[in-house]
Amino acid sequence: MNPKDSKLKNAGVSGYNKPKRTPDHPTKSHIVVAKSGDTTKTIRFGEQGASTAGAPKAGESDRMKAKRASFKARHGDNIAKGNMSAAYWADKVKW
Repeated sequence: MNPKDSKLKNAGVSGYNKPKRTPDHPTKSHIVVAKSGDTTKTIRFGEQGASTAGAPKAGESDRMKAKRASFKARHGDNIAKGNMSAAYWADKVKW
């Protein structure tokens, strides 16, 4: 078996760059096995139990808009690093 396939099996995800909820993890809400070129990395991200802004919705409250904007401003440099960073996945999945 290819050792990279074992990362997918250990993480319990269906494929590379496919995030999955981890409701039983004590601190992190999601896991993904990120792949960029030949490099793979298992990343846990997102605070367990945090109420994030989610996808923008019509009629969204000003508070949620501010919450989303604050997250993106605070983590912008790390989000820009691409799919090998936890901030990228948190932005994509949770915000």
